[in-house]
Amino acid sequence: MKPLIEFVGVDVSYGTEIVLHDITFRVDQPEFVAIVGPNGAGKTTLLKTSLGIIKPLKGTVTVLGENVMEKPWKIRRMVGYVPQRERFDYTMPALVKDIVLMGRALRRKVGEPLRKADYRAAEWALRKVGLMDLWNEPFSHLSGGQQQRVFIARALAAEPRLLLLDEPFSGVDIESQEIIVKVLKEYKSKGVGVLVVVHDLNPLLEVVDKILLLNRRILAFGKPAEIVESSLLSKTFQRPVKVLQAGGVYFILGADSHA
Repeated sequence: MKPLIEFVGVDVSYGTEIVLHDITFRVDQPEFVAIVGPNGAGKTTLLKTSLGIIKPLKGTVTVLGENVMEKPWKIRRMVGYVPQRERFDYTMPALVKDIVLMGRALRRKVGEPLRKADYRAAEWALRKVGLMDLWNEPFSHLSGGQQQRVFIARALAAEPRLLLLDEPFSGVDIESQEIIVKVLKEYKSKGVGVLVVVHDLNPLLEVVDKILLLNRRILAFGKPAEIVESSLLSKTFQRPVKVLQAGGVYFILGADSHA
């Protein structure tokens, strides 16, 4: 089976600064992977490189069997991408349904009108995140957690084979966090691969298959039992990180700061 995502010897730079160095890893289908590291570690850059938004300085990136640099638009039609919420232009006068329907528009040719099936898919996706009652509400009126769930509905509406999410728990309430985790777990069980960038691993420790520790280079990649270890996490975040364990359940202290 072809890998979900594969990086081989990838370097990425911004000008003369190398922000990702010698990145090599493989995610098989349909794994659920958390990408963890401090601010400036290159986590968002890694996701954008996976989509062909950023071109690597060297190395190869394959997503769903396709070379990212050769067929970026084909890949983006197969991937549901949820960027960081704070990057959205909140001055745009959009309704909730407009945001979710953007996920369907990506499946159409430029200028091609949406169909009834697109509206049904958007409604279904919004129900999945528990917000169908807000279909006609102004997006800007929603809470931070509700807005994040709408962005996830937009990604789901595209019926992706792979989900990429960048800090989906940032600024959200506990209820929204639990709903997001439940939805991602369900999609993984249906054969959809999931890659999530997080600064706090705790909400995902019971559901992820693998964890990738990143700080401009890969410091560790493997199953949670192999990765959730104080010395590895402290090395990644470059500060003391404690791991507590009780009854086979882990809890991480000190790795959830944006500082």
